[in-house]
Amino acid sequence: MLNDKLKNYLHLHVLVFIAGFTAILGELITINAVPLVWFRMLMATILVGVYVAISKTKIKLSVSAIAKLSLAGVVIALHWITFFGAIDVSNVSITLAMFSTGAFFASLLEPIIYKRKIIWYEILFGGIVIIGVFIITQSEIKYINGIILGITSAFLSSLFAVLNGKFLEKYSATSISFYEFISGVAFITIFLLVFYDGFSVSFFQLPTTDYIYLFILASVCTAYAFIASVYVMRYISPYTVVLTYNLEPIYGIILAILLFPEKEKMSINFYYGASLILGVVLLNGILKNRKALKAKKIKE
Repeated sequence: MLNDKLKNYLHLHVLVFIAGFTAILGELITINAVPLVWFRMLMATILVGVYVAISKTKIKLSVSAIAKLSLAGVVIALHWITFFGAIDVSNVSITLAMFSTGAFFASLLEPIIYKRKIIWYEILFGGIVIIGVFIITQSEIKYINGIILGITSAFLSSLFAVLNGKFLEKYSATSISFYEFISGVAFITIFLLVFYDGFSVSFFQLPTTDYIYLFILASVCTAYAFIASVYVMRYISPYTVVLTYNLEPIYGIILAILLFPEKEKMSINFYYGASLILGVVLLNGILKNRKALKAKKIKE
């Protein structure tokens, strides 16, 4: 029998695997990024709403709190749109490699929002990340649009994560996700009405496989993954969780190579650049984890 701690570690890796699988679903779903994210957030909102009703979780917040969460909801919607947009114009490998630059953006955003000092090695790592991106860009210039969208997605993801870190100090995780999802749906709805053809009959006439993949994306990769990650963090330190989630691009790229070998075949320079970025991300997580453990021992 597995002990509880080992079960939670295995559960955490399953969640990271699921996060990496999100990009695979983005490749499999045939519709464009904007409607894809609309369907994803709408389904996730309904599922989280059902969870709230069953668990009888209180989600009532002040108007000002809802306004702040709504802004974050727009940010996460834009993050997902640029993420899946990057997959559309390039491939999974490019998108996930660029998504890994999020750690660099977080190192710049955290000192501003949390008002802490910039750590010297984060600047050094940021420089190495830029070199990695440069190497990839030089060898994969045909994917420049995907590279730009992937980096934009990484920045928005980091901004969202930093903002949510502040929100979690005041509000429950369920309340945060519920209002963020609703605002994201509202934002994309307005965007579709203004810049697209709105919601014609053809908008909902998707292949059956798309609806199946969208449901998996909304249920397993969004609603379940979010609630389960909150559960896991009760038993595993946040630092371990963050460090483990750095494996997401690695899992995703390996899956993409196995499932789409022709489309995901890249130049050797891509793997040099990607390895540089992923190595820095993992090393950054390890250093932060050690620093946190030292600080904890000093307090004890």
